[in-house]
Amino acid sequence: MNPMTAAQRTTPADRPQLGLRERKKIKTREAIRAATYGLIKEQGYDATTIDQIAERAEVSPSTVFRYFPTKEDIVLTDEYDALIMEELSARPADEPWPESIRYVMHRALALGAKDDIEVSRLRSRLTVEVPAVRSRMMESMSVTGRMLCQAIGERTGLDPESVEVRVYAMSLVGGLMEASLYWAERGHTDDFPELIDRTLDVLQHGLPQRNS
Repeated sequence: MNPMTAAQRTTPADRPQLGLRERKKIKTREAIRAATYGLIKEQGYDATTIDQIAERAEVSPSTVFRYFPTKEDIVLTDEYDALIMEELSARPADEPWPESIRYVMHRALALGAKDDIEVSRLRSRLTVEVPAVRSRMMESMSVTGRMLCQAIGERTGLDPESVEVRVYAMSLVGGLMEASLYWAERGHTDDFPELIDRTLDVLQHGLPQRNS
């Protein structure tokens, strides 16, 4: 077991402040995202072009592609993967793994809601409605799964390349994606944090018994 604890991890206050260059990169990335979301809301996904995104974000098309290889990446890419992995690493070493996952997922959901719940709704809806976005999401799941394998290995001492860890990590990532699709398919009427809890319950305890 890897004896890492929260005290051994850096906290946001411990980290050095970002330099001017990095802050400019973040600002540019956010401007491209905001331009894309705005255009999609106005005219739809298919009608939105990279040239339009670049013009609204006040950057060149080549700059858009430098930050995001495809239009689908603009819609799907966010900063939450790194945040989730960091938060997982910072949880107490003796905390049961399911509790750590549940805490961190709710933390990410709270931050997402604070940032812009409408963006979360738009992204999930596009994943349902646009095949290219859904396909790119499926591809990105493998990257997230690999990151999660490493986090699991650090916390549990298990081999991150073992079949057990890989199956669990991809089951979690796939389950979260299905919860997001379910949320969008039902018009975002369900409470999303509750859907995440139900997803984690299935992973932890298996399928519920059929109602008698």
